Amino acid sequence: MRKFLQAGAALLVLALYGCGGTGVDFIIVNATEPQSLDPHLVEGVPEHRINMALFEGLMANDPRTAEPIPGIAESYTVSEDGTVYTFKLRDAVWSDGVPITAETVVKSWLRILNPETASPYAWFPAAFIKGAQDYLDGKAGPENVAIRAIDAKTFEMTLVGPLPYVLGALTHYAFGIVPIHAIEKYGKDWIKPENFVGNGPFVLKEWIPQESIVVAKNPRYWDAANVYLNSIKFLPTEDENSAYTMFIKGEVDWITSVPVDLIVEARKRPDYHNSAMLGTYYYIFNNERKPLKDVRVRQALARAINRAELTEKVTQSGQIPAFTMVPPMSGYPGAKKFTESVEEARKLLAEAGYPDGKGFPKLTLLFNTSENHKKIAEYIQQQWKVNLGIEVELTNQEWKTYLETRDRGEFDIARAGWVGDYQDPNTFLDMFLIGGGGNDGKYANTEFDRRINDAAKMRPGPERFKVLEEAENLFIYQDMGVMPIYFYAVNNMIDTSKWDGWYPNVMDFHPWKGIRRK
Repeated sequence: MRKFLQAGAALLVLALYGCGGTGVDFIIVNATEPQSLDPHLVEGVPEHRINMALFEGLMANDPRTAEPIPGIAESYTVSEDGTVYTFKLRDAVWSDGVPITAETVVKSWLRILNPETASPYAWFPAAFIKGAQDYLDGKAGPENVAIRAIDAKTFEMTLVGPLPYVLGALTHYAFGIVPIHAIEKYGKDWIKPENFVGNGPFVLKEWIPQESIVVAKNPRYWDAANVYLNSIKFLPTEDENSAYTMFIKGEVDWITSVPVDLIVEARKRPDYHNSAMLGTYYYIFNNERKPLKDVRVRQALARAINRAELTEKVTQSGQIPAFTMVPPMSGYPGAKKFTESVEEARKLLAEAGYPDGKGFPKLTLLFNTSENHKKIAEYIQQQWKVNLGIEVELTNQEWKTYLETRDRGEFDIARAGWVGDYQDPNTFLDMFLIGGGGNDGKYANTEFDRRINDAAKMRPGPERFKVLEEAENLFIYQDMGVMPIYFYAVNNMIDTSKWDGWYPNVMDFHPWKGIRRK
């Protein structure tokens, strides 16, 4: 019976999407093989691009501004104190025709918060929803989580405070709505093409690991009339030079980065798009390992590199040297900036017991496979050797392995990048709380935690921003919990004279729904 049902599903796919060979409407080089297609088991930008095709949360993103707009939720209301949100759901269904209800949302969010799911991003909804952290920590049951289905189409959530950025956060896959009925039936195999069920503008058609992922238009998507592509292919090509060559030859339609050595050439092309991005490129220090446990060592390493030279001569793509964690943001005054000084860095290293680098152990710098990451690491490696007299060994790993290594804390120093999950300073700070899921370097300061938690209970405005500023001063200026390097600028290549619906924005979010050939 099972074999018969699977064959029937395959025939249904052919009937719905056609069988026009291997041709697809749009091809993107997505940089790497995804960790998973399960929204609750991923934590990266490549996964996010695929997730935007296959799933939709309560809120979605405006393609021009990246601001939150209604998704599966048709409308919402907010209590006077800003802590209770009530959503009215659309008459939407999963790709297999099963209705999406408020109870589906409840069960989905309880799934990511369940400690047994072991989601790398469970800390994110736990930071928003009242009672969620206790459930995640195993201190209380799921009934403690303040979410409920009022009726089939009405969902309610209660927050830990009047979080002004919550709607933007709800577009994130950590708040993803998943097909519980399919997960219960197929277990971890629910994300295989023959079993897949989604609620986004596309459904999974084909997945050949390390080769490609193909998604096809979902005819049951609630807004299918405004989905113009019939299919998209995601290529996990990590070699940026190969990706650039494929784009120049017209073999792919979009690449999301440009090799450093080809930036000057790319800039001359009308299909090159460079824009500022709400993101920070930084290095994580393992705060629990010697000698990095010593704040003087961390400060010395951070002060001993020339960020202006790095961005002008190495990355060459409009990045801005970073001396804080939070990028420039409207209304936020910004934390106190540390200064670069080789003289001061040497003094700090000597005070820590390593004059001119003598006796300093050889550290390892971890980064995920990328020619650009390698060039940055080589530059910083050389700066530390010349300016401080210390040796650092470079090691790279493919994306999934690199993330696992970071999550386990098995590194001295590791490359990292953070693109805001929403447009508020908090998104660059709250993951560094003690025990935070994104706090791979195990930074710990109870005063920092207190300020972040205080800000969560405050209304929007200058007073709240002041508290966040104080927290950031502790995190970077005082403790150098991580080492900011630059604020991102993104380098996309896509021919917008050919494709409509793709717009540069500060989040570098590009919903698939509206993209179409002109």
